[in-house]
Amino acid sequence: MTRTRSWPRWCAGLLVAALLAGCGADDRTEGASGITVVLFGDAEEIAGYRTMVEAFEAATPDVDVTLSPVATQDELMAKLTTSFAGGTPPDVFLLNYRRYGQFAAQGAIEPAQSYLDGSEALDEGDFSPRALDAFRFDGKALTCMPQNLSSLVVYYNADLFAKAGVPVPKAGWTWDNFLVTAKALTGDGRYGVGVEPSVPRIAPFVWSNGGELVDDPNRPTRLTLTGQPATRKAVDWFLDLQLVHKVVPPDAEEQSESSEARFLRGTLGMYLNSRVAVPTLRTIKDFGWDVAPLPVAPGGAPASILHSDAYCMSAGRPNHTDAWRFIEFAMGPKGQGILAESGRTVPSRLDVARSDAFLKPSLPPRSAQVYLDADPHLRATPRTATWSRVERETDALLEELFYGRVEREKGLRELEEKIRPLFAEPPR
Repeated sequence: MTRTRSWPRWCAGLLVAALLAGCGADDRTEGASGITVVLFGDAEEIAGYRTMVEAFEAATPDVDVTLSPVATQDELMAKLTTSFAGGTPPDVFLLNYRRYGQFAAQGAIEPAQSYLDGSEALDEGDFSPRALDAFRFDGKALTCMPQNLSSLVVYYNADLFAKAGVPVPKAGWTWDNFLVTAKALTGDGRYGVGVEPSVPRIAPFVWSNGGELVDDPNRPTRLTLTGQPATRKAVDWFLDLQLVHKVVPPDAEEQSESSEARFLRGTLGMYLNSRVAVPTLRTIKDFGWDVAPLPVAPGGAPASILHSDAYCMSAGRPNHTDAWRFIEFAMGPKGQGILAESGRTVPSRLDVARSDAFLKPSLPPRSAQVYLDADPHLRATPRTATWSRVERETDALLEELFYGRVEREKGLRELEEKIRPLFAEPPR
């Protein structure tokens, strides 16, 4: 039987006790061993994981799974940090590649490479190489098994495009096309673009223009938002969407209503997000919508940022057999197909990604192939031990700049100066 628990956000300190209470042998099917799986997701996503776990237990009756979900990645990080510190980590946990570095650097993750090499059910060739590479912490051996991959894309309100008389976006459209479109969609209480000011959102524009976020992607020591002309041009273009062109909702309006809520209400022309938005957007009944690739910099190349989560096994357990059996099922055609049905996941397994289980021609977005076409253009941010903190602190400062709370030149200088020491600090 699958057991699902959730906790209010304020009780991160109690998570270990709850986890231990959920792992008691008395709860398990008689004669079965048990593992605990910790992951994050919204209600639709968790429902997909629950269905997948039930299918695993039906196929593997000698293993019971305790599914312990939380709502957000921040809650997940708090839960994992607490459980590792207390010596009671879960058997399996799902973690984004931008956040697993701090655990891998401390030897807290059981590397997956030898398990995959010895598997009769899985092969490296089954999966997107870009997703796999993001979870090679040492650059060679696989640390965790990536269950999904997505890209940053443009969701657009087709009805607003038709009303404004602008063509819907297509592959190869440019920054200039994007800005002209955003301006045409702005007015009468509507805005052209909704985008959060963050590293994952700004990175594809930097890369498309030939720039870099950091001085060395493999061993970064500083951000390069001001030092490289190509990077600085992309940063300025991104900031100008708000500060100059006013095609993005201003600070006060964004605080009162998120871009996703605005898009759902039909008052936002374009919304930048990953595949995570699809289950919610499928609730839209009042207008048509679809998805398009990001625009390309003038004279630049297509680029997007990898969004990928992976199943990791906690190191130091006496036996990882049942944890790996679960991962083999979850990464196989049936497990990946079940999650693809939820609409939230772009499967990392190539055969499932190319199937109707994911492409779903009868459901929006009609242009789901966009996610697969982006695969060759996906890039990953650094996976160093301190990257999650670098990104968190940078996002906070980018928000200050994006909404004009600090002057641009001063703010960019202070951002690079404040963030630079974090690259050398031990992970928290």
